[in-house]
Amino acid sequence: MQGVGKAIRFHGSKLKHAVLQQLGIKNTVPWFSESSRFGSSSLTTALPTRGLENTTVAELLKSKGDNDAEFLYWCQTNDTVYDAVKNMTQHNVGALVVVKPGEEKLIAGIVTERDYLKKIIVQGRSSKSTRVGEIMTDENKLITVSPDTNILKAMQLMTEKRIRHVPVIDKKMVGMISIVDVVRTVVDQQREEVKRLNEFIRGDYY
Repeated sequence: MQGVGKAIRFHGSKLKHAVLQQLGIKNTVPWFSESSRFGSSSLTTALPTRGLENTTVAELLKSKGDNDAEFLYWCQTNDTVYDAVKNMTQHNVGALVVVKPGEEKLIAGIVTERDYLKKIIVQGRSSKSTRVGEIMTDENKLITVSPDTNILKAMQLMTEKRIRHVPVIDKKMVGMISIVDVVRTVVDQQREEVKRLNEFIRGDYY
């Protein structure tokens, strides 16, 4: 009987491995709970189920509909913090790209709701008399990703650095992703993979 049990466990393990390999699912699935106070724009187009290891930031931006720089929400360094926060709340986003005054709109940094809380509210400063340039994260200190960055690597970077928003740079600013965007993408991909696994087990795949 012990021999039969070992054989069942052995072949069952091989079957499980084969099924997971077929679907591109790893045995270990990362779970994260960090979220942003201000949610970014929800995904407008479902990502194709390719597996997390094959999903890039570029695909995430495309699914959001803001893979063009014209879709970025921004403010200028000389805008008041009050106007910047008002802009965030109107568009339901947690961060703005900050550009330098002028027609070229050269990137100067980013400003987030965390900057507002830590550098205005906690310090008792006036948002109407403080300029964005005084509280923003300067471009030289920005942590960025590229369009080709894997979605899991982007998540790892954001959780390790404890940041909620990351600019996407491809020689110039092409977008912005939030931890909410990344987690939503991971969850959607995992949900589809579990669905495919269930269909495979039920015999819907031949």
